[in-house]
Order: sequence, then structure tokens, then C-alpha cells
Amino acid sequence: MKDKIISFILTLIIIGILATIGILGYAIYTEITKDGTIQISFESETGFPTIEYIPSSNDSIIIDEEMFDGIEDSTSNIEDNTNATQSRYLYNQLTEAAKTIYRGLYQNKENLKTGTYKVDFGNAFQSLLSEKDGDTELKIQYQSAIEALIYENPDIFYLDVTKMYINIEKVTKITGTRYNVFIDNGNEITYLADGFYSKEDVEQYETQIEQLKRQIISQIEGKTDYEKIKMIHNYLIDTVEYEETLTQDHIYDIYGALINKMCVCEGYAKAFQYLMNEIGIENTIVIGTGTNSKNETENHAWNYVKLNQKWYAVDVTWDDPVITGGGKLTNKARYEYFLKGSKTMDKNHIPSGKFTQAGQVFTYPELSIEDYE
Repeated sequence: MKDKIISFILTLIIIGILATIGILGYAIYTEITKDGTIQISFESETGFPTIEYIPSSNDSIIIDEEMFDGIEDSTSNIEDNTNATQSRYLYNQLTEAAKTIYRGLYQNKENLKTGTYKVDFGNAFQSLLSEKDGDTELKIQYQSAIEALIYENPDIFYLDVTKMYINIEKVTKITGTRYNVFIDNGNEITYLADGFYSKEDVEQYETQIEQLKRQIISQIEGKTDYEKIKMIHNYLIDTVEYEETLTQDHIYDIYGALINKMCVCEGYAKAFQYLMNEIGIENTIVIGTGTNSKNETENHAWNYVKLNQKWYAVDVTWDDPVITGGGKLTNKARYEYFLKGSKTMDKNHIPSGKFTQAGQVFTYPELSIEDYE
């Protein structure tokens, strides 16, 4: 009996020791490592983004894994507060991971106006990051998502994506590894574009755009789709000037085109896209190269629109050429690239579908062969 008691006591001691080791091991291996951030930077005249991976420190901190429990991907649907007919051609070509990033940012448009809001995805990318080179793949998907977001939603003109960072945090325990992903402003003061310092600033600019949009749309109510497209095309030609010095603010966005009346091809294309979205006409912005009358090939942006079940190209920028020495724009030049089919556009417009050299190649709707008659 005495031997049984001693044996029982020793068993309890051993269990206690093992339990203590387990607890210590749990604490020792509960750490989070910040693997790095991704920064998008802009290069080239048209402002198409390129990507650079910026590793951060590998300092570890203790964290409770329960903070990740119960976090779900709340971005399962795009709740569009604009026209339901807005095209999602770029979004629909993204992978599921990239779509999740796109949705997370899109659904937080209002919050992003603060310039410091943190978009937290929790463990939404657990499966991807658990794979070999999963972090590299997530970086690629982030880039594609950013490209699709800013070139499909011209109303999000207030972000400077060069100041936005995606952070991958790794939580390691004896029980396994978990990943937390979020997007924030990193070490930047804000990820708002230059000239914006607060949400109030953004909303002030939005109010100006909204007021002008209502004026434009009020002039085309009751018109056919063809007439609406033509009137908006003409409005932009008549009111916007091409900014040749590349020194002015907002030359790549709708504020520059609609309010400042000064922009480059990207601004023209985004303004046209924005107004097409607002009147419910299917469209998409097109990225590629154009060869001008001087036989110079350069990065370029224009639009495709859907009219009577067919797709046609519209290049507002080239229909508003800079006339050397003054002079009047002829009617022929004014509509040289208005509702054109591939027979015309393929002569000097080559879509690439690539916003960056390393980025995803997006495809576009097939153009009508013939011009619109």
C-alpha cells in the first residue's frame, strides 16, 4: 500500500513537471514576426505603378493568438454605392486573394479618407501564406488588387498608394503558425495624396466634383446613350487642357480633369470613366501604348464603352490635341478617335493590359471591328 502511494505521488510530480514544461514552451514559442511590407511606387509619365518589396525588422513580440480567433473575411461582396452597372472587368480577373484585398479596401473607402485607417484582414490569407513562397505570392496579389482598384474606381482619387503598406505578421506557436495581414500607412504620416491632410479635405474636393457632375448629367437627361457619350466626350474636350509640363497637382485624376481643367491622358480617361459610371454605361479604362503623328510611341490611356451591345474605343485625349501655333480644332480631328472599332484603333493604339512590368496582364472586351455608324 505504501509503495502504491509513493508511486501515485511520483506520477503527480511528473505530470506537474510536464505541464510546467508545456506552459513554458507555449509561452516561449508564442511570438509574432513582422516579415515585411510592400510599397507601391509610381514611375513613368502616365503614373502606372511599379512595386518594390521593402523588408522590415524581424523583431518579435509576445502576442495572444486568441486575438485572431473569430475573425472572418467580411469582404465577401462589393457593396457598390454607385450605379449597379459599373463595370468590374479588372476585378473579375483577379484571384480570390486579390479580390479579398480589393474588397477590403473598396468597402472601406470612407474610412480610408482619414489617411491612417488600418484595414485588417485577420487570418484571411492563412492558406496562401502557409504555402511555400506564399508571402511572395501575396505581394503579387496585393499589387494586382491595387492596380484594379485605382484604375476601376476613379472616384478614389484621394489615395497615394505609394504610401500604403501591406504588413504580414507571423504568429508561431507549438501548435502551429498563424498569419495576420493588414494594410496601413506604415511610417508615413498619411497615405492621402499630396494636398490632402484630413477627411474633411477629401470631402471638400468630393463636394466640388459632385456638384459639377450633377450639372453635367442634368444637361444630358433624356438623351440616347449615343448622345450622352458624345456630349460627355465633347464636354471634356471643350473644358480640359493637356498639361504638358507634368508639374501641376492632380494631373492623373478626376479632380485635375474636372475641377482644375488640366491633366494628362490618364486624367482624361478617368474623368470619362467616372462620368460613364455615373450614367450607367458600361466602360473600362484601357492601358497600353499609342504612336502619335510624330511616330513617337509612349504609354497611353483611353477607354472602351459598350453601345448597342458592341464595344467601341474612345480616346478623349487624342481628340483634344495640342495645336501648335494656335488654330481651331477641326471637326474631323475632334472625332478621330470617337467610338472607333479595331480597324481604326489597331493602327496606333496597342492595349497591353499591364500597369507594371511585373504586374498581372489584364484583358479587355473585344472591340467591334468596324467603327460606330
